[in-house]
Amino acid sequence: MSDTASPADDQASEPPDPAITAGSGLPVVTLKPHGVKRLRRGHPWAYSNEIEMNAAAKAVPPGGLVELQDPAGEYQGTAFFNRHPLISARLLTARRRDTVDRDFLLRRLSRALEIREKLIGVPFYRLVHAEADGLPGLIVDRFGEALAVQVNTAGMERLTGPLIDALNEVVGPDTIVLRNDSAARALEHLPEQVTVAQGRLDGPLTLEENGARFFADLEGGQKTGWFYDQRDNRAWAAGLAKDARVLDCYAFAGGFSVLAALAGAREVVALDRSQPALELAAMAAAANGVAERCRFTKGEVFHELQRQAAAGERYDLVIVDPPAFVKSKKDLAQGLKGYRKLARLAANLVAPGGYLVAASCSHHADVDSFAGQVRRGLQDAGRSARILRTAGAAPDHPVHPALPESAYLKAQFLALD
Repeated sequence: MSDTASPADDQASEPPDPAITAGSGLPVVTLKPHGVKRLRRGHPWAYSNEIEMNAAAKAVPPGGLVELQDPAGEYQGTAFFNRHPLISARLLTARRRDTVDRDFLLRRLSRALEIREKLIGVPFYRLVHAEADGLPGLIVDRFGEALAVQVNTAGMERLTGPLIDALNEVVGPDTIVLRNDSAARALEHLPEQVTVAQGRLDGPLTLEENGARFFADLEGGQKTGWFYDQRDNRAWAAGLAKDARVLDCYAFAGGFSVLAALAGAREVVALDRSQPALELAAMAAAANGVAERCRFTKGEVFHELQRQAAAGERYDLVIVDPPAFVKSKKDLAQGLKGYRKLARLAANLVAPGGYLVAASCSHHADVDSFAGQVRRGLQDAGRSARILRTAGAAPDHPVHPALPESAYLKAQFLALD
């Protein structure tokens, strides 16, 4: 984590001033014609090369609210603006009469909560999924009476105070943790830090998913401490696990592993390079009464898959759910090769008649590209297969209709011959 911040960082972290929540009299940023076309098609972003970076634009502090206009001076929307990253403007509303303030946040958060309560039924879910919920740069995961909040844009950083007030009114949590340690913040010239903004934490928190108990470390765990996006895919994988020997690669805190054991797997091997994550997984196995059928192994997945294949190990179900291999467009070619190699190594460990679950959370790798690499990996392994299911994230991770990047998660379920 960074302990230093630039002047732009300090400016972006200041409490909101009147200009941040004004409904009129905002600085004007002019879009170029191709930027106007994108916005009118429903896209919520404007890139730096779609904006007239004139003196007026350069004078806007990072994360300031602006009025977007077309070259003729007609209003196009109100947005967060930061001239530093490639994504320079993030649309908040296309209605000029809207005031972006605490009440605005209350309306967006209330709608997000209504949807999650209808969909999930228990208070353990992603409450806010950034642009898809009309709150660009904001992630909020709920763990009962605690919230893990990740602010990834300078604009939302400026609204942190009103945001916490609104979360308290809409949800009323005991604890709020600001998990502001994502790499995305560097693009916005923001420092990385983790802060307990409200309440206190005394170790991992308990959560419920698919009727099972798990544990999340909101301060030190990956991302916000848990990956709710795989909820439905974990349940589907568990349906393949009865009487099976299961290998769960990149097991993290045991979401796939423990559910597979509860579904009747005779043995589950959970593999991850993080010892703290494996300890949380072991706690979950014990809490759900399946510890005797679960084994937790620390190791690097690619090396361990090769070692086990050489030793003649075979499993009825192999799950590979890695972190993003493609973190930017320049990593795409190399990252796709990684998915191909992983599919090959995993397929070598699947027993005849067994199953493979392969996932990708790289939003730069679309579903067709990912599926193509899985197919090639199976061919490299000399395995024939049939696709049983192709899926995305759970519904508490909605997709913005004009932003395919928000449909980042891909999962394929395959039966191997």
